[in-house]
Amino acid sequence: MNLDFKKTGGLIPAIIQDHLTGKVLMLGFMNEEALAQTKATGLVTFFSRSKNRLWTKGETSGNTLQVADILVDCDADTLLIKAKPAGPVCHTGSDTCFGEENEEAILFLKYLQTFIAQRREAMPEGSYTTSLFAAGVNRMAQKVGEEAVETVIEATNGTSDKLVSEASDLLYHLIVLLTAKGLRLEDLCCELQRRHK
Repeated sequence: MNLDFKKTGGLIPAIIQDHLTGKVLMLGFMNEEALAQTKATGLVTFFSRSKNRLWTKGETSGNTLQVADILVDCDADTLLIKAKPAGPVCHTGSDTCFGEENEEAILFLKYLQTFIAQRREAMPEGSYTTSLFAAGVNRMAQKVGEEAVETVIEATNGTSDKLVSEASDLLYHLIVLLTAKGLRLEDLCCELQRRHK
């Protein structure tokens, strides 16, 4: 990561983006020391122009930004930092410094699959997900079939609320099955994108 700090007077812009939603959260500036501290601690640290010192985001509010990835632009004079926010980013209490809400409900599915994969690794007692993994792929596939039938029944003869509930059960069991087979929802997305082209 060879950044050109001299080109920009010692400070380079650092665009902070939520690693899950892709929303731009804020813009700050970093000198070489701030970048080094960010890498060392895993928490986004800026050079505050108003305080004339290093400033770790959330040092007083607790609303830190945990680094997920650091990317450099093609001119080596701007950073894109993908981060995990621990609360609202803006000092006004907004999710972002641009007044946008930082949520995309569909991205919960990615989180859910990661959570399910963690359950598969830990296999905690008393967990329904654990019981599915313990029962094996045949039982998981059977549950997907059962939930698919229940979803069809609600779609043709039920209410919207019940359809949402049954479709959620279907999706959950499908994610468990995909996880057991070493696949992720992203694999399905890639296939659908390929078909769409």
